[in-house]
Amino acid sequence: MPPSLTAALYVAAGGGAGALARYLVGLAVSRAGLPSLAATLVVNVLGCWALGLLHAHTVDPRLRLLLGTGALGGFTTFSTFALDAHELGGAASAAYVLASVGLGLAAFHLGRG
Repeated sequence: MPPSLTAALYVAAGGGAGALARYLVGLAVSRAGLPSLAATLVVNVLGCWALGLLHAHTVDPRLRLLLGTGALGGFTTFSTFALDAHELGGAASAAYVLASVGLGLAAFHLGRG
């Protein structure tokens, strides 16, 4: 599906729903008395599972935009990271994971000053 206003609307609609779902998971975890990192773990694992399911069973590009890029992108970007690592495979996957985590942590610390 070429970039278009319609495609952007699919992503935006899904993104709003995913961000709201992420917020609600955070509230539930907080109300359960768990630390906030538990919410991060939950959304990352659920997002990876959902993207795997979507990737395996959906070829409709509109549904992939709405649910994959939009909803799961708003819910977590870790799911896309997992898909990218899976598609690389082998040593390239391991290098990508190490580089992503290492550079991500370094960038976070640089951003903090």
